[in-house]
Amino acid sequence: MFRNRWAAFTFFAVTVGAWQSAFAQGRPDPAKLIAAEREAMAALAFMDGVWRGPAWTLLPSGEKHTLTQTERIGPFLDGSVKVIEGRGYDADGKLAFNSFGTISYSPATRAYTMHSHAQGNVGDFALTPTADGFVWIVSIPAGQMTIRYTAVVKDGAWRETGERIMPGKEPVRFFEMNLKRVGDTDWPAGGAIGPK
Repeated sequence: MFRNRWAAFTFFAVTVGAWQSAFAQGRPDPAKLIAAEREAMAALAFMDGVWRGPAWTLLPSGEKHTLTQTERIGPFLDGSVKVIEGRGYDADGKLAFNSFGTISYSPATRAYTMHSHAQGNVGDFALTPTADGFVWIVSIPAGQMTIRYTAVVKDGAWRETGERIMPGKEPVRFFEMNLKRVGDTDWPAGGAIGPK
């Protein structure tokens, strides 16, 4: 009985000590965190706006499917998050593809993450800015395949390719889009609901 009480007391003392230590360190200043996020996201400001152009993807059958791809992208949460909507249209104007994503930066890990929803799938993917665009990687959990998307954005043109990469084999391109910037957008921050 004495041992059980001593164990309970020890657990309580360690728990309280850990809580007091964490409390003494204090919470990070939200304004500083947001400023660090906003500063990091400035590296991706070139994405903001409305984009349109041709795209193609290889279907599982090997057939090349062509689309008109659009992207609308804008800053959110005081510029600390980037919000993206992609839409792909068939030749008859029917919506064939729709995706939604966010890009954020963590000051704690000093890393960018793309959170994406597309075709019933959802995931978080590492994104790395480059000198003229960005790269994001999708690792397939049930195998050794990696999917790499590489975007080059300059002079109002956005070219992005997708490649399947298997160890010991040449990358296989399965996606490409070539977009032109067609204008600005106040999305998603525009139209926010005010207090009155």
